[in-house]
Amino acid sequence: MVNLTIDGRAVSVPEGTSILDAAATVGINIPTLCYLKDLNEIGACRICVVEIEGIDQLVAACNNTVLEGMVVRTNSPKVRVARRMNMELLLATHDSECTSCVRSGNCTLQTLANDLGIAELPYEKRLMHDPWNKSFPLIRNNDKCVNCLRCIQVCEKIQGLGIWDLANRATHTSVNVRGGMTIEESDCTLCGQCITHCPTGALRERDDTQKVFDALADPEKVVVVQIAPAVRAAWGESLGLPREEATVGRLVAALRQMGVDYVFDTDFSADLTIMEEGTELLHKLAHKDENTFPMFTSCCPGWVRYVKAVRPEFTDQLSTSKSPGQMFGAVTKSYFAELKGIDPHNIFCVEVMPCTAKKAEVAIPVMNDACGDADVDVSITTREVDRMIRAEHIDATTLPDEEFDDPLGTATGAGVIFGATGGVMEAALRTAYHVVTGETPRPDAFSAVRGLDGWKEATFDLAGTPVRVAVVSGLANAGKLLDALAAGEVEYDFVEVMACPGGCAGGGGQPIHDGQELAGARGDVLWGLDRRAKLRNSYENPSIAAIYRDYFGEPLSERAEELLHTNHHAWSMH
Repeated sequence: MVNLTIDGRAVSVPEGTSILDAAATVGINIPTLCYLKDLNEIGACRICVVEIEGIDQLVAACNNTVLEGMVVRTNSPKVRVARRMNMELLLATHDSECTSCVRSGNCTLQTLANDLGIAELPYEKRLMHDPWNKSFPLIRNNDKCVNCLRCIQVCEKIQGLGIWDLANRATHTSVNVRGGMTIEESDCTLCGQCITHCPTGALRERDDTQKVFDALADPEKVVVVQIAPAVRAAWGESLGLPREEATVGRLVAALRQMGVDYVFDTDFSADLTIMEEGTELLHKLAHKDENTFPMFTSCCPGWVRYVKAVRPEFTDQLSTSKSPGQMFGAVTKSYFAELKGIDPHNIFCVEVMPCTAKKAEVAIPVMNDACGDADVDVSITTREVDRMIRAEHIDATTLPDEEFDDPLGTATGAGVIFGATGGVMEAALRTAYHVVTGETPRPDAFSAVRGLDGWKEATFDLAGTPVRVAVVSGLANAGKLLDALAAGEVEYDFVEVMACPGGCAGGGGQPIHDGQELAGARGDVLWGLDRRAKLRNSYENPSIAAIYRDYFGEPLSERAEELLHTNHHAWSMH
């Protein structure tokens, strides 16, 4: 243990503790901007500087460790002057038009400037004005970048891609796409982790809310909205709703108040995905000699982009099943349109997703199997639906719970857990077990695939057949697993991959809480909904039984192949 004094308080912490963490143990909050624990501890912004007795130079608290007898002052006059000047210099290279910034009110830079009492900017503005394609789903505005380097570290260390890098030199240094490429030329998977870890508005998703508002205002359009599993665990966070009050029923009510014609649950098509993907797996296991293993899940578009861009040799091992969102769009513009007597060309299908990669997925040219139009017209993030609720001046705290519409609003616990890492695997195994044995699995028979570990593996017995499975989340972990497979170090039959750490609950389109990783807490909400669900297995869903009886016949039927499956070779990343 090391003993020191911080702001007159005696502190005792383990050797190697940073000054920042040592101060936090006694309730002293040292402000930070670029810092991310265990990821970005580089002292770049100099906002966390402190004064140490006997040393003339101020030091960064985030990456300097404590020493025996050290006397630290975290808010001395010298520190305050330095912090203020550092902030003013940062703001000289920052577009401070906060009123038109997507992060206004949720921006660490803005908060710190307010805390430091900065009312005027004494230095001349110098902005980069770097060009960017605003039609791309991920948008970078370097006029708002403070060179904290978080995006570089997250993309490289957590996602294993290294899309971002420092460009230029000296006062012209900025962050941009590595190697001087455009973002379209890069291997960006659109996971959005750089967005959720940016402390300012330098990175954001393309805003597609106006397309939805335009459709709502068009009397010819029948607007159908589907809500993804992980959205229900997070949508209330930026609207002042505690998690237990931010029910999916309230979100349904908000969308109806906006004028949406039908509100459905993507969990329904998650159940549909399980029927198709699970049957696909069982078919391959029954013909092992004819297939290459493992089969990979295909419901995460960030992961599919990763395979196609970085490891194309594994493309044929992706399940041909579309993602639940795309399946839903195809069903909406075929089965549902016929059921209701609606011209499918008049249906405007919107998906609310915890994801930024979905914006690219809905634009894939071959995702148009139902009527020739795009299966899904627009994908908006959880953040965007929250912005729409605010724009419509809807008070989410006063809304009643409302039910999803039928027949595409019925779902099971298996559909809900799609939003958490391990959930797709568990849902598939529950149904596969039933198909093979004819029995209902125990509620927690496959719980070994749960949890936030980046790479989990297990073997399960399906009526005497051992099935070896793995679950990975975070693309760096996916890369390690693919390396191990290629080297022959591991063997699996079925692998679930989610691009975002913790799965969709930690998706790149979820509400941003700087410095907090909430995938675990949100995932717990989804597992809790599963535990309380009346129906916990996809095959028990009466709406799923009905759609196969009345429309598809059986999983992998000709019509199911046409509408619910896709060819991953039919489009390219670049």
